[in-house]
Amino acid sequence: MEITILLILIISFFGLLALGVPVAYSLGISTALTLAAAVLPLSAVTTVAQRIATGIDSFTLLAIPFFVLAGELMNQGGIAKRLVDFAKALLGSLPGGLAYVNVLAAMLFGAISGSSVAAASAIGGIMIDRMEEEGYERDYSAAVNLAASTTGLIIPPSNILIVYSLASGGASIAALFLAGYIPGIIVGLSLIGVAAFVAFKRNYPREALASIGEIFRQLITAIPSLLLLVIIIGGIVGGIFTATEAAAIAVLYALILALIYGEIGLKNIPGILLNASRTTSIVMFVIGASIAMSWVLAFLEIPQNMTQFLLGLSQNKVVILLLINLILLVVGTFMDITPAVLIFTPIFLPVVVELGMDPVHFGIIMVLNLCIGLCTPPVGTILFVGSSVAKVPVTQVIKPLIPLLIAMIVALFLITYIPQLSLWLPGIFGF
Repeated sequence: MEITILLILIISFFGLLALGVPVAYSLGISTALTLAAAVLPLSAVTTVAQRIATGIDSFTLLAIPFFVLAGELMNQGGIAKRLVDFAKALLGSLPGGLAYVNVLAAMLFGAISGSSVAAASAIGGIMIDRMEEEGYERDYSAAVNLAASTTGLIIPPSNILIVYSLASGGASIAALFLAGYIPGIIVGLSLIGVAAFVAFKRNYPREALASIGEIFRQLITAIPSLLLLVIIIGGIVGGIFTATEAAAIAVLYALILALIYGEIGLKNIPGILLNASRTTSIVMFVIGASIAMSWVLAFLEIPQNMTQFLLGLSQNKVVILLLINLILLVVGTFMDITPAVLIFTPIFLPVVVELGMDPVHFGIIMVLNLCIGLCTPPVGTILFVGSSVAKVPVTQVIKPLIPLLIAMIVALFLITYIPQLSLWLPGIFGF
């Protein structure tokens, strides 16, 4: 009976996705169908609606709309351009340097805005045309941009780490934020390594060497933007304010900075608020529907059965983590990152905790797995955003993207099997 009901859930969800139904609706409808088939045929829709409403009734989730609004302000406020200029002064003189600039600028902007979509659109909008003018293939430039943009989901502040904290039942947001720094940098360096190999192979050009004075000038220009990271993370780690309060401060700081830069005026604020509200409503609907599906899975005792099944296959931590990584890599190709975190955290977290893994470490592993999925078809959000920004067909981006994905997977396994890469910084600060 349980297997039949689970099949209804899986077939209905992926069937609706295949028909082009939006993710949030697919989650809600498939959850209601499963619940109706299980025990509650008359009240399935009402129950799912209640679960969606109660699922998003969380103070922790209040940080998300603030970070979305902060990201929107940064996207339109001239911050991306200043970060690109700083990265170019540092790395542009290296062979193939514009690819490194793309990676570093996307890492910095993604970290400051907390949004991979914002990083892909803002940095891609500046860098891809410039790279083409300097002789880089447009599809390769798009591939570098979209792969690097995912680092903003690992390097804090990150909305998806907040979602993981909720799904895990209370993993410390401060610890998760600190844990994301070194893995995010490792992923960025792995992408730069691939870019260096490609630059050598294709003999890409280099920019003129920037003087010490130019580097210093660009650093001074970028410092107000970079200072936001110090304020947010320092405040959270120091116990000065919560993640939600930090997100509100990020909005105020980004607004002041954008107005000072003169990139936006008061007349632009209504449009920015509308865009942020639209994005927030989609994200919160997806979160609510995902929480409803997670509740149904718990009702069907899927997490407990999965724990018993995986531990029955092997008690070897290396083998279990390999299996979980492979499953999540496949899941990421079909499911967006937010519902995947909310649905699969309750399934896999009990397994790894049973094996003695720290929930913070597993959170970084899960998010990095699903970041890779954002770059892969058929549902890779960043793949489609990055291709759209570059005005290059998705099919054309896949080939130059493959070496970058391999580098990200190598980084994933390093981070999986060397826990201190994630846990060293939280340990230093007592988390």
